[in-house]
Amino acid sequence: MMKRNTKGTFSAAAFAFAVTLMFTSCGSPIVDTDKVGASDISVLSRLDSSKSGDESKTDAPAESKNDDNSTDADNSTAESKAEKTEDSAPESKKDDPAESAAPKDEPTEGTTVVHLCCAGDNLIHDNIYVEARQDDGTYDFSPCYAPCKKLIEGTDVAILNQETIVNDAFEPSTFPLFSTPTALGDEVVDFGFNVISMSNNHVLDKGSKGLISSLDYWDTKDVVHYGAYRDEADSEDIKTLEVNGITFAFLGYMQHTNGIFLNDGEPGKVVYLEEEDVIKRQIEKADKMADVVVVSCHYGTEIENELNAQQITLTPKLVEWGADLIIGTQAHALSTCTYMDKPDGGQAFVYYGLGNFFHTMYDNDNPDGHQGKSLVGIFGKMDVVKDYATKEIKFENVKAIPVISHFEGVSWDTMWYNCRVYPYGDYTDELWSKHMMHVRSGLQRSDLQRSINYIPKEFLAYE
Repeated sequence: MMKRNTKGTFSAAAFAFAVTLMFTSCGSPIVDTDKVGASDISVLSRLDSSKSGDESKTDAPAESKNDDNSTDADNSTAESKAEKTEDSAPESKKDDPAESAAPKDEPTEGTTVVHLCCAGDNLIHDNIYVEARQDDGTYDFSPCYAPCKKLIEGTDVAILNQETIVNDAFEPSTFPLFSTPTALGDEVVDFGFNVISMSNNHVLDKGSKGLISSLDYWDTKDVVHYGAYRDEADSEDIKTLEVNGITFAFLGYMQHTNGIFLNDGEPGKVVYLEEEDVIKRQIEKADKMADVVVVSCHYGTEIENELNAQQITLTPKLVEWGADLIIGTQAHALSTCTYMDKPDGGQAFVYYGLGNFFHTMYDNDNPDGHQGKSLVGIFGKMDVVKDYATKEIKFENVKAIPVISHFEGVSWDTMWYNCRVYPYGDYTDELWSKHMMHVRSGLQRSDLQRSINYIPKEFLAYE
């Protein structure tokens, strides 16, 4: 029950702007801005397209209405869904029962369970693909993810934010205009991810051609991909996946695309978070099609753990419109997670910011002076339980598992090596003693713990 969709154009002015950035920082070419400490925020600071208030930092906490903060199954997320009927399905689904998102002839009593996980930004810098390149020109990315294999084993729905376009139409490239070889995509699928979000600010790094090439690649894999589309019609064809009698719908939106836009008449389509009328309509449509509506939001202030105004004001709207699970990315730093009450009496769950899954960023010049926020991200896990009699969905055994990106090197201006992602619970002091940020920048594990402390204790887990 997978569907694939797309629309768009690459702005020549935006391309020239991005190239200019590469040669104007500190008077010398930027090989990898993330490596030398500016990250994507250096691009954002020069754009005029940001909406007022969206990036304003605030220390106001997210509102959690789970009064007892219990993690027991009886106190976990419970949301009532009206029973789906054939008449409530979109017109395009009615005529072809095989295409209907609703399970057929489901039981009238008992429960069913889907094990779900989600990971943050898979941000493939040059250090990663250069190290993975073999003598014969092929790539082997398997060592990068192997330490985290146990986290994904046994999951049924595994969602990844693929932060870079995956294609072979363009040569591999790093910040600010990323392109990643398809061997990386092969590896993340082999690793176990079967749902790919493309809703992020780098999806147009290579313009319309890059977007379509990446969609062409993902179409060859047995995955659901969403968040970037071929055209308007494709963006309205909501992607669904039915597992163990539970139907999931996937929607993805981004705050911006680094000043690069699709022009009228070119292939490609993305939906920005400012298009709230479109988002509301699509979520309401998805709510009629599926038991669980998953919404990926690329929002948040870069290299900040605190929530910004957009996260605080938009997220409750998404839940009100029908979102059940909200997966936040963009900040490259983890944020809090919480239950949120739904209008129907159930509860949604929000990961405000998963942070990075795998990368080689170096955040050294954060305004608050705290380094290393980009190193630790969240690997989310939960059991999605459906009660056939009541049609209620519960999120049980919800976890936020810290993961850390490891990389070593002899200097800032050389390629780094031993690039890996580890569960933080398995990350030894011996490994940390070799980490580039510890050796070259003096970062301490206490700095990493500062980020981990943003995870509520009831969800914090290490396996």
